[in-house]
Amino acid sequence: MPTFTEFLNEAARKGEAVNTLFEERLYQLVGLLHRIADTLTASQIPYEVIGGLAVLIHVEEVSPEQSALTRDVDLMVRRSDLEQIKEAAALSGFRFRHAAGVDMLIYGDADQPTRNAVHLVCSGEKVRPDYPAPTPQIAPQRKQVQGKEVMVIPVADLVTMKLTSFRLKDQVHVKTLDAVGLIAPAVENTLSPELRARLQRVRETE
Repeated sequence: MPTFTEFLNEAARKGEAVNTLFEERLYQLVGLLHRIADTLTASQIPYEVIGGLAVLIHVEEVSPEQSALTRDVDLMVRRSDLEQIKEAAALSGFRFRHAAGVDMLIYGDADQPTRNAVHLVCSGEKVRPDYPAPTPQIAPQRKQVQGKEVMVIPVADLVTMKLTSFRLKDQVHVKTLDAVGLIAPAVENTLSPELRARLQRVRETE
């Protein structure tokens, strides 16, 4: 049986391995984000980082210890820009794919996994017909992400999107944003009664 010291050392080694995997995946995500952000900026195409990566970026600013890694890069764009996005992205090594109702840009060769994909959501549209509200219009905030400026969805719009989709992971994201103080009264005041009720349900959940 290992001694307590050996147990602690082994736990530390495992923790380092987890941290290394976290850092490697974050590096890959940020690299993918920078590449598509540079592409869209060069073509003067508006976009916003949304989803779990937007949560990470906002939380990282105020409470880094509360941030959690996400699997994907999600962007909100305008449908009217979609053809221009396809053309510009192709010049930067991305391939457009529409699968299972989702538009995405996949970086690299055809055999690359979809973890190298940038998922696209169109502004002003319902992601699903049963959602209570459409996505917000694009009105991004400038944020520094690993030394480079990117356009990120404002917290109020992000909370609206998370409460609209309201999957389990969205509820976790809302709870995290709330825990670090990002869902202030001014943000709550932008919510519809239905979404405010959903926020209250999240707050009442342990």
